[in-house]
Formats: sequence, C-alpha cells, structure tokens
Amino acid sequence: QVQLAESGGGLVQAGGSLRLSCAASGRTFSGNNMAWFRQAPGKEREFVAVISWSGDTTYYADSVKGRFAISRDNAKNTMYLQMNSLKPADTAVYYCAATSRQYWTGSNPGSYDYWGQGTQVTVSS
Repeated sequence: QVQLAESGGGLVQAGGSLRLSCAASGRTFSGNNMAWFRQAPGKEREFVAVISWSGDTTYYADSVKGRFAISRDNAKNTMYLQMNSLKPADTAVYYCAATSRQYWTGSNPGSYDYWGQGTQVTVSS
C-alpha cells in the first residue's frame, strides 16, 4: 500500500521557519514529480510547490516564491519543504502529493494520484 506521511508542522511566530518532510512508502517516486499543496480553513486547496523527479526543476506559487524551498532525497524516498519568513497567511494544512505520471504535472492537483494526510502549520502574528 502506497503511503505519504507528512511531518514537521507546528506553531511558529511570524518570521519564523519550519521544515516539512514527506516520507513515501510502498513504492518509489524517484522517477516522478512530487508537490506540496495547502488548504486554509474555508478555502480551496492551493498549490505551493512542485519538484521534478531529479530535483533539477522546481516551480513555486507566487505567494511563497523566495521564502519556501522544495527539495527531495530519492535515496530516502522523501521530499522536503523549507519554509522561511513565515506569515500568518501561510497558516494551513499542508499536504504532500505524488504522481504516477511520467510527464510534468505542475500545479494541477488533479494530476497527482497519491496524497498524504496533511500536517498543520499555524503562524501567529
């Protein structure tokens, strides 16, 4: 059974940092894109960042560009999201996602086949 497990969420003050991890089990995603999405209360799930299978290509939502960094370690079947200069607007449940497709999936949540259970990130002002 394929599982994605996020960790690293928590409560942080504005301006602080957190590092999220997404550990995959049940299959390897070393040949597939992986991504982070988030969902704030009362809002739709939104794209945060995506990384190619090799890690050479990344793409970010404008709202996090320059503050967040996505990375992956294929040897560990794990993806990361380093979040710096956090703002209250970043408060959300953060989900990792992986695709079985062999092409660039970008920011479209419909292109991702596997999802984690989410980890809460709360940024206080």
